[in-house]
Amino acid sequence: MNILALIPARGGSKGIPGKNIKPLGGKPLIAYSIEAALGSASFARVVVSTDSEAIAEASRRAGAEVPFLRPAELATDRSPSIDTVIHALEFYEGRGMAFDALCLLQPTCPFRRAEAIRGAIEHFAQSGADSLISVREVPHQYNPHWTFEPTEEGPFLKIATGEESIIPRRQELPPAYHRDGSIYITRTEVLRSQRSLYGSRIAYCTSDAADHVNIDTPADWARAESLLKKN
Repeated sequence: MNILALIPARGGSKGIPGKNIKPLGGKPLIAYSIEAALGSASFARVVVSTDSEAIAEASRRAGAEVPFLRPAELATDRSPSIDTVIHALEFYEGRGMAFDALCLLQPTCPFRRAEAIRGAIEHFAQSGADSLISVREVPHQYNPHWTFEPTEEGPFLKIATGEESIIPRRQELPPAYHRDGSIYITRTEVLRSQRSLYGSRIAYCTSDAADHVNIDTPADWARAESLLKKN
């Protein structure tokens, strides 16, 4: 498949100022995602979408293409990811280039491996799905079959899945997963027609829980540094 890797990295991080180019283990955070994408040898192009000249320069040094700067209106903390994706696709379509799918790689997940990206793309291509997302298993105590919602009738609870009776034993719970933000792959036709990263048929791959981190807070950053020291 002809796939575009897109790494979105705006300059206005609030939780950790300058997060995307802050050094982690001696190199900018964004360099990890760029290196993994390039190392997977799975993409027609590896592109960073940013509104920041500093991030653009760091990304080019790490080997990514930065053929445009993202408009300011697409770089706020409320800007939907899908708008950034469509902007990138339209940039290339305007130059006569089209892709079968797009792989979104958040720079806040620095420890995804090249082989994990490659495996995800192979699974996606074989599945015929609209999209693929990386996931981690939900701990049993948070499984949707064991979670509750308040009822409208009064101060009572109902099972979130709508079932009448609760599954009594942990061993009987079906597996449940949550997206971990590391890998999103979506067919271009779904992105364009549905303005969705998901579509209706979603394949998945599981991430290695041992070295997964999604950096959003100083505590997440500290954990990332700790993981680097262990490895």
